[in-house]
Amino acid sequence: MWRGNGINVLKIAPESAIKFAAYEKIKRLIRGDEKRQMTIGERFMAGAAAGGISQTIIYPMEVLKTRLALRKTGQYKGILDAAKKIYLMEGVRSFYRGYIPNMLGIIPYAGIDLAVYETLKKKYLSSHNTEQPSFLVLLACGSASSTLGQVCSYPLALVRTRLQAQGEQTLHAATIIFIFLFIFYQFSASPNYC
Repeated sequence: MWRGNGINVLKIAPESAIKFAAYEKIKRLIRGDEKRQMTIGERFMAGAAAGGISQTIIYPMEVLKTRLALRKTGQYKGILDAAKKIYLMEGVRSFYRGYIPNMLGIIPYAGIDLAVYETLKKKYLSSHNTEQPSFLVLLACGSASSTLGQVCSYPLALVRTRLQAQGEQTLHAATIIFIFLFIFYQFSASPNYC
């Protein structure tokens, strides 16, 4: 049940730090010297770019997480052993398997998540006379924005996970389009989608 969680814990801090730092930097680049509120479209673009940057940097850890979670007992001794074996058997490209659907999913996810969070927070501040929203308001804004982002990008996350999980021998048979269509058919035929 906890397979692959060690690398998940290791990747979460740099992933979030890179995403939020990039988001703030990109917002400053978009705004320039102007002291104005950004539009939701500008926030979306900044969030999407920040998400893309952070995912590009940490993506090999994402692949390792998936492989460790799906491994057979005794296949890998740990994170470094898994990285070494995957590299030696499949090459460096295997650490970016599923990258394109991941980016297609992370761009709307991060864009929606960060733009909606900041928009909800600003709406709250403009309708209440307070400098800083309470913890519960921030929690509600974060929950709503993350949920909306996840709902919009979930199908591409499934495609990414299937591509990450594949070994070298099945790479040629499974293209992004084939996997996407397979997942779409599988879920659309099932009455238990949610």
